[in-house]
Amino acid sequence: MKKAIIFDMDGTLFQTNFILEPALEATFDVLRKKSLWQGVTPLEHYREIMGVSLPVVWQTLCPMHDEFTQQESNVLFQHQLIELIRQGKGALYPNVEATLAKLAEHYPLYIASNGQTEYLQAIVETYKLERYIQGVYSIDMINSGHKSDLVKRVLEDNDIKRGAVVGDRLSDIRAAHDNGLVSIAVRFDFAQEAELQQADMVIDDLQQLVTLSIAFDN
Repeated sequence: MKKAIIFDMDGTLFQTNFILEPALEATFDVLRKKSLWQGVTPLEHYREIMGVSLPVVWQTLCPMHDEFTQQESNVLFQHQLIELIRQGKGALYPNVEATLAKLAEHYPLYIASNGQTEYLQAIVETYKLERYIQGVYSIDMINSGHKSDLVKRVLEDNDIKRGAVVGDRLSDIRAAHDNGLVSIAVRFDFAQEAELQQADMVIDDLQQLVTLSIAFDN
């Protein structure tokens, strides 16, 4: 029976914190210049909703804007993020590469993220994650915008029957449970304790995955 491990990207493998603030600031600077925003950049508000799809992000941050303006803001934001990644301003979390290398010896590894395709590809290429990851799945690939459906797509495409989803937010935990997988939550930057309590397991360091993988081997 084929088993796999499916990873979230932001706040799980990639330290989005490092590029989030400058990318958001640059985006809202443009909005301020166009008189489409007043006041400070809603960085903390964004942190609170990390893990939701990008259309929902802009609907939440800028509910007063029309759909076109929200889409334009997202395009600008994505461009800023990708530029910062390419410039080496981001970083993987500690022990990501060593952990992925070890796990890849025993399981196929995949990424299922609410990030957009070009953004995810920039991270994968910059840090050469294709050495370990067999497939990268973006929320762009499904119509519903739900992480559970995205994980289902990973399972169906690759004939996966068992395994785990590793992530930092409730959407990752629910995606695991909705698909009959083990949910492993990481207590990193964007994690919220109330959400972590719903996971099957919680870790503070990705290296713990090497031993925890036994949980879905049995």
